[in-house]
Amino acid sequence: MSEPRVTVGQDEAGAGRGEKEAKSAPLKQPSNEASRPGQLGLPPGSPLPSAEPSPSPSAEGSGLLSLPWEMVARIASHLPAQCVITVLPQVCHALGNVGKDSTAWQLRARRLTGPRASFPVGPRDGFDWPSACLEMEELIACWTGQGERAAREAEQAEREREVERAQERERDREALAEEGIGEWEEVEEGRPQVDEGVEEVGFQVEGVMAVPWDGEELMEEGEMQQDREGDLPMGVGEGEERQEAAAEAMMEEERDDEQGVLEAIEVEERVGVLADRDGQDYIAGPRLGREGERNGSSRAPSPPPALERLSLPSGHIAEVNSVLLVGGDGAVCASGSRDRNVNLWDLRDGGSTGRLLHTLGGQGLFSTHKGWVWCLAARGPLLASGSFDSTVRLWDLGAQGAERGLIRARAAVLCLALPQKDVLLAGTYDKKVSVYDTRVAEPLVKSLRLHSNAVLCLVADEQYILSGSKDRTVVIYDRRAGKTLQKLQLSSYLLSMCYSDSEVWAGDNRGMLHAFSMQAGFFKPLSQFDVGHTSLVTGIHRSPGSLYTCSADRTIKVHLPCSPPRTLCTLHHQAGVNGLSVEAGVLAIASGEMCVEVWRARR
Repeated sequence: MSEPRVTVGQDEAGAGRGEKEAKSAPLKQPSNEASRPGQLGLPPGSPLPSAEPSPSPSAEGSGLLSLPWEMVARIASHLPAQCVITVLPQVCHALGNVGKDSTAWQLRARRLTGPRASFPVGPRDGFDWPSACLEMEELIACWTGQGERAAREAEQAEREREVERAQERERDREALAEEGIGEWEEVEEGRPQVDEGVEEVGFQVEGVMAVPWDGEELMEEGEMQQDREGDLPMGVGEGEERQEAAAEAMMEEERDDEQGVLEAIEVEERVGVLADRDGQDYIAGPRLGREGERNGSSRAPSPPPALERLSLPSGHIAEVNSVLLVGGDGAVCASGSRDRNVNLWDLRDGGSTGRLLHTLGGQGLFSTHKGWVWCLAARGPLLASGSFDSTVRLWDLGAQGAERGLIRARAAVLCLALPQKDVLLAGTYDKKVSVYDTRVAEPLVKSLRLHSNAVLCLVADEQYILSGSKDRTVVIYDRRAGKTLQKLQLSSYLLSMCYSDSEVWAGDNRGMLHAFSMQAGFFKPLSQFDVGHTSLVTGIHRSPGSLYTCSADRTIKVHLPCSPPRTLCTLHHQAGVNGLSVEAGVLAIASGEMCVEVWRARR
């Protein structure tokens, strides 16, 4: 399917200049896979031209390369970014230069984000346009419609659970009926009566009265009158009969409800599920033809979704507060929980679940920490875990999670950062940001009092530290100069923050997103966005072509990182989401339901 056309004056002018040449040139329709010269309009045996920054029309050339450069760039803009980056350079040097044209990539990004959106949000100097476009195309292909699919799957799972509950109740009733069958006998009219020999207490009647299984009233008018006249004691006669009638009415109502559920499911299985918004049909059974008759010919099955969801086995016994993908390719996941443990999971195995590798713990420890595990950070083989027990423990992932060191803080550790090798930053409840050297026995290098309340989020690079606090401030500290550069006052406090290239994105306690630029130590607010979160934004990840957010409002959202963000998907969770991690296209979330969920490309 062709990309939407973006009208740009310069591009149209170039197309106009090459209109006459285009009429005589044998232009072929571009293909999504351009791995051979012949597919791009080049004669299979023609020599490849030499590389030039801007090829010009040549009378000697033929095929695609005889067109003006502007038209070649326009044709290439309808190919996938992956093709432009990896395939075209293998065809010839001239077409390889298409991937070096910054203007063409900017036009592609404008088509992806929409003409009214601004992209990138931060500075454009040195921006990696090819990587951003490639990532946005992959994000759109994987996540568009994923929220609707997840909602359908959840609905189907709920229906299956309802059927199981109805079947279980039916089995229970049958078991109860079998237990009481020896106390009843069937009469000719189909009505049950008490076995002979059963002694009546308190009164005697000529005929035996019983409540029928079908709920019909069997009491005769004379017997009802007799009860009213006081011949039968209230506690033995009328009271028991009313209780039995009420119980039978409740059983009948349950049978009607269960029958309705079963009938609805049966109809759905026979007719099939309605088509979704994308026009794909998820068929649960044969469809009805136009004449109302069954159509025996089955349609081609819908293509499987681009993503698969993994629910890691229940390895924690309390809420998972933090999650972190490590290893560089999203193959290993670390999770920290209120059960005081840190678990390592192997995501490389196939199937719908991961495999628990280790529960980290030192010598003499029954758990990883002695308090809630609140934050995680990693760099290379080093993993750091911060806890409410006022410690940071260091673990060596290259040695199967062996303990590497212990750092004692003076308050609960709420956030961590590893900006470079052997340098650890920790934000604590006592309003401080501490700098540690993980190589030495006395690791504390410096403790900074930058805020007037607890430090909730922290990001850093080799020179600058950015910290957000509950005092509603953001502080920029220069490690090399040893001084505070800026202190910015906000109207809300930040809980999550991401620093990538020259852009800083953060989420606050009101559900808003904030974008800042960071250049040469100057921190500048750019804009704030309402993307639909209604509670704390507990996690955020931004890269040149992607933006992920999660919230205590039980949602995870996937966006394109433009201004305003273009939301591709909203996933609804059954509990609040406490954090997220993204690596190599793999998304992991920490859930309030004691579990970790992972989304990744289907293999």
